Amino acid sequence: MSTRDEALVLGIETSCDETGVGIVRGHTLLADAIASSVDEHARFGGVVPEVASRAHLEAMTPTVTRALSDAGVKLSDLDAIAVTAGPGLAGALMVGVAAAKAYALALGKPLYGVNHLAAHVAVDQLEHGPLPKPCVALLVSGGHSSLLLVPDVATDVRPLGATVDDAAGEAFDKVARVLDLGFPGGPHIDRVAREGAPDAIAFPRGKYDDGTYDFSFSGLKTAVARWVEARERAGEPVPVADVAASFQEAVVDVLTRKAIAVCRENGVSHLLIGGGVAANSRLRALAQQRCEAAGVRLRVPRPNLCTDNGAMVAALGSELVGAGLHPSALDLPADSSLPITTITV
Repeated sequence: MSTRDEALVLGIETSCDETGVGIVRGHTLLADAIASSVDEHARFGGVVPEVASRAHLEAMTPTVTRALSDAGVKLSDLDAIAVTAGPGLAGALMVGVAAAKAYALALGKPLYGVNHLAAHVAVDQLEHGPLPKPCVALLVSGGHSSLLLVPDVATDVRPLGATVDDAAGEAFDKVARVLDLGFPGGPHIDRVAREGAPDAIAFPRGKYDDGTYDFSFSGLKTAVARWVEARERAGEPVPVADVAASFQEAVVDVLTRKAIAVCRENGVSHLLIGGGVAANSRLRALAQQRCEAAGVRLRVPRPNLCTDNGAMVAALGSELVGAGLHPSALDLPADSSLPITTITV
């Protein structure tokens, strides 16, 4: 390896219920293998940490093997191993970190323990090329809703705002449960909402204009549940599509409003949206509309790169290799509450 574009990096992601293994060479994606345990969690209406950890154990070796086959490379060809060290579910993270340590030690390759949130930012480079410096990142998922200023994804990520209670994806799951739509809630609400009216019900918008970049979705979730319960008590039918559309509009309205405000107030001309909720069609459409009005360029990875995957971990690992940063020690821990300011452990 002589330049960053030649770095061949394998990334392992096990922060929640997806066992992801990706392989990249520089900014080129060679493989993105995923084994999901979502069906095992569906009957519980949410992710069960112990079930997720066991599923990662069972899926790790087959998923690595599949990624290598898809990329057409051997383990010995790799330049580095990257793994999500946090944040995430502690037990699930431990499986990925232990596997990455084993591969790195056996192969004599450098190991990089990376931040899950920074990886969601880095993955966009696999589709749209190098990130502008700086850019603003809106990360929205089942566990996180954050606004970040990103001068350099390898060395400098600054938190500007985050959810003070439920994350956006968590609210989607809970509202989908109220509407009996299934788990995970995001795709179901997105689908059903297309048949509804986004202005049918005036649901609240938490922290909409409070002068901060923080979010709050717990009150919105509760308002939806109470509205539905009131209809059911009165013996009236629940207009599921209208409820879904109105709830979804309340979420994406706040997300995009604050993201544009961050860009304007920091003089940044590029907005990146990542995380599982970034696959939501209404969020993408409203973000595009508001970015165009504000003169901001929008970057959103394709949906399969928005959800948790190994490619994003490999993409950040490639950045770290290219920046000449020191690898992690082999005793690096899994940290379920790793702060975004710690990009590599």
